[in-house]
Amino acid sequence: MADWIEILKEQTATGDQMGRDVPQMLANPDISEAQVKTLFAALEKQADFAEKLRLALEKFGHDFPIIKAAERLEERYADLAASVAEKLKAIRNQSNAGKI
Repeated sequence: MADWIEILKEQTATGDQMGRDVPQMLANPDISEAQVKTLFAALEKQADFAEKLRLALEKFGHDFPIIKAAERLEERYADLAASVAEKLKAIRNQSNAGKI
């Protein structure tokens, strides 16, 4: 049986690191549209995994603080994905502005 608490701890550490890394990546003026798309897809995948993890924790009857931690992780990835989506939109707007 999976150690859901350990998985949550590992994923939370990864989420914390992504919370530091993603803004730095997005601040890089040389980041390409392809890189932003790849980052968005990776964050969406992590958000989906965090949701499945939360559902598993609920299913196996873990305490509310554990479920809440999983919800925060899920929200962190969703927020990071939203910031990446905004960057992608800005890149596309810049690209389209240059064509006019």
